[in-house]
Amino acid sequence: MTYNAGNYDVIVVGAGHAGVEAAYASARMGAKTLMLTLNLDMIAFMPCNPSIGGPAKGIVVREIDALGGIMGKIIDKSYIQMRMLNTGKGPAVQALRAQADKPVYMQEVKNLVENEQNLTVRQGMVNSLIVEDGICKGVITETKAAYYAKSVIVTTGTFMRGKVLMGDLEYESGPNNQRVSIKLSENLEELGFELTRFKTGTPPRVNSHTIDYSKTEIQPGDDNPKSFSYETTKVIEDQIPCWLTYTNEFTHEVINENLTLSAMYSGMKRGTGPRYCPSIEDKIVRFNDKPRHQIFLEPEGRNTEEVYVQGLSTSLPESIQHEMVKSIPGLENAEIMRAGYAIEYDAVVPTQLWPTLETKRLPGLFTAGQINGTSGYEEAAGQGLMAGMNAAAKVTGKDPIILDRSQAYIGVMIDDLVTKGTNEPYRLLTSRAEYRLLLRHDNADLRLTDIGYDYGLISEERYAAFTAKKEQVEAEKKRLNNIVVKPTEEVQSVMKSAGAAPMKEAVKAYDLLKRPELTYEYVDQMIESDNDLSDDVKEQVAIQIKYEGYIKKAKEQVARMLKMEDKKIPADIDYSVINGIATEAVEKLKKVRPLSVGQASRISGVNPADISILLVYIEQGNIARVANE
Repeated sequence: MTYNAGNYDVIVVGAGHAGVEAAYASARMGAKTLMLTLNLDMIAFMPCNPSIGGPAKGIVVREIDALGGIMGKIIDKSYIQMRMLNTGKGPAVQALRAQADKPVYMQEVKNLVENEQNLTVRQGMVNSLIVEDGICKGVITETKAAYYAKSVIVTTGTFMRGKVLMGDLEYESGPNNQRVSIKLSENLEELGFELTRFKTGTPPRVNSHTIDYSKTEIQPGDDNPKSFSYETTKVIEDQIPCWLTYTNEFTHEVINENLTLSAMYSGMKRGTGPRYCPSIEDKIVRFNDKPRHQIFLEPEGRNTEEVYVQGLSTSLPESIQHEMVKSIPGLENAEIMRAGYAIEYDAVVPTQLWPTLETKRLPGLFTAGQINGTSGYEEAAGQGLMAGMNAAAKVTGKDPIILDRSQAYIGVMIDDLVTKGTNEPYRLLTSRAEYRLLLRHDNADLRLTDIGYDYGLISEERYAAFTAKKEQVEAEKKRLNNIVVKPTEEVQSVMKSAGAAPMKEAVKAYDLLKRPELTYEYVDQMIESDNDLSDDVKEQVAIQIKYEGYIKKAKEQVARMLKMEDKKIPADIDYSVINGIATEAVEKLKKVRPLSVGQASRISGVNPADISILLVYIEQGNIARVANE
């Protein structure tokens, strides 16, 4: 018999990167929130690489921070190295990446959630959902505790029927030898949810004392590190380097000779692995013309000797892993502290979700993170934040939040998942965003802070600073547009030092800044201004002016896209009676149930001709409805 263990507004199942963002956001929005986790000592654990950010992912962390989430704040307190990537390219692809001190990161998150008002943190294994009248009303744990809530968010990561694979060794386990959730998977299947099977993997960890760093290339952090969070005022200057080495023909020989022993190639693996983070076995097979592959040696923290061997993810037997590691320059005498392994797990097919991340089949139930078929801490955290905000909004009577593809990478990711689905672990890439010039590292606050403030996740103090920044940017752009720079000897000297062609006539400072060679600092020298603007304001002014034409074109494209998004599709439309739409399109439209014509146009298998017919049908106003069952 179960017992009533408590009543809440929102229950979050899981305390990984999705779970903590969901629970924190829900509590901050005023919802009485419970977060249940298998192990209180594993909150915000990093089972794979000890890093946050990177291309596209780093921008997601900035978006999470702009909305009021926690990942950016925590990594700013706990990194051992910070680097801005792609600095030689345009602002659309620049992104921060931080090496994390894993134990410190976890402890910082644990402290934050344990001390958050409205948030209860409890250890427990959830076995099933409480469903009444077709609505999710809570959860039941293995100890027969029944917790009731108006919204439930499942963020179980890779723990649902998790199975570790290493050579011919196979056993039920989550990451780091944690318990797995078996009955919750079974319960979701009983409730009619379609599950799929995915795989991810990790490389060996080696002892730093046994590495010969003289045979590797140092990878230091930035001299002047930037921050993920807009609230961070102090950076960590005492950074720790990473190191670069490479595989070679001997490494590849070891792998090729033992491929049949790998779970990847022995037939033991049934889940689909991530295309953009393949195992070393997969790299050797798929790219057999490459003589070597990069290996990054990444410290896992300041107070541990474990080093993560990035790029060597594997499911080979432990004995072969020793041979493989020792074939790599610098690792000839390396001692493995933890062997690499692959892990298979259950995921929910994400087309079963609305864009709010609430499930279509069971109102009141939300899912977020790797359970939705994604890979990566950042993707999980972004989903967790949105699920938490929407679950709390449902309870408190606020409107749901759906970010569109022009607002955020988070919006791109969720739209991709719920509209197109994924047949492999989904990873965010800059190439997935049509409007990536608008979705930059530098402007996440301008895009999303208003939303975070409206939903109670941004403090009054922070919002005042944000408003002041916006005003300063606009004021500086106006000032530069009113200043005429004449081709004086001093100005020509600055032009020469910048590598720019000499000026032939007077030009507005605003237009001067559009020249590729001229930075804000060079223009500032020419006009000899004495302002005390922050670096963030100067950066924003320079980017907005320099890329003005491209940004304008992108916004025009967005305006056309939004017209399609504004054309809503009735929830109970009957696609089968619309003459002319292809059979495949009817099947896909029925499955996804898009909210707008714009979303319908992005469904795989629905072509432009189908959309044209759908538009005409909707505009005629004679909408056939699906009969209520």
